[in-house]
Amino acid sequence: MKEISELNFPEDLRYSDDHEWTKQVDGVVRIGISDYAQDQLGDIVFVELPEVGDTFEKGEEFGTVESVKAVSELYMPVGGEITAVNESLEESPELVNNDPYSGGWMVDVKADNPEELDALKDRNAYLDTLKG
Repeated sequence: MKEISELNFPEDLRYSDDHEWTKQVDGVVRIGISDYAQDQLGDIVFVELPEVGDTFEKGEEFGTVESVKAVSELYMPVGGEITAVNESLEESPELVNNDPYSGGWMVDVKADNPEELDALKDRNAYLDTLKG
């Protein structure tokens, strides 16, 4: 595992306590797991994601990530309807390890309440949480 200083945490994202990241673009929220989360999990071998059209409340489990070490649940940082799923992860789950922010994103959501994003952490607050 890497030191926190070796990991990538883009400034333009918001982060949940469960290590999901979000990026709002044109009314849609893209969601994935942080570089810290993928590093802790190790080699990711399977990603289970919902279907387009599924709806979730904030905090609800929406999928799982399986690594050689463990299976971890994914939790919605905002409530809403799934509008897109990164289907590339079915064949290439290692994309999450290679680049959790671009190639390894998981779902796009049409947020029911975009203000829920305001409760998420910016880069500095998330780093403070990781450093404990």
